[in-house]
Amino acid sequence: MKLIIAIVQDEDAARLVSSLMNEGYGVTKLATTGGFLRAGNTTLLVGVDDDKFEGAMGVIEHVCKSRKQMASSPTPVAGSTGVYVPYPIEVTVGGATIFVLNVEKFLKV
Repeated sequence: MKLIIAIVQDEDAARLVSSLMNEGYGVTKLATTGGFLRAGNTTLLVGVDDDKFEGAMGVIEHVCKSRKQMASSPTPVAGSTGVYVPYPIEVTVGGATIFVLNVEKFLKV
């Protein structure tokens, strides 16, 4: 058995949870916050049998696509007036950060 920990952007989370559940996977959803852009994201915990692991990963890869987005720089730059002004930068968002752990024991009580 494997535990998939998938960190996804909030705007992908609802569709991913729905897709995983439609395919018969159980999902636990945790609200979390990212560090770089300080944007909301969602951490999903998905426990799967070894023979269903590739299927779950396929669903995650299908739903969570990377895309470009404009954001304010995390470090403002001093303008000519001496006031710090954040500047726009293009960043890649979306996709998923995935951790996979082997599960030694699973109990449902």
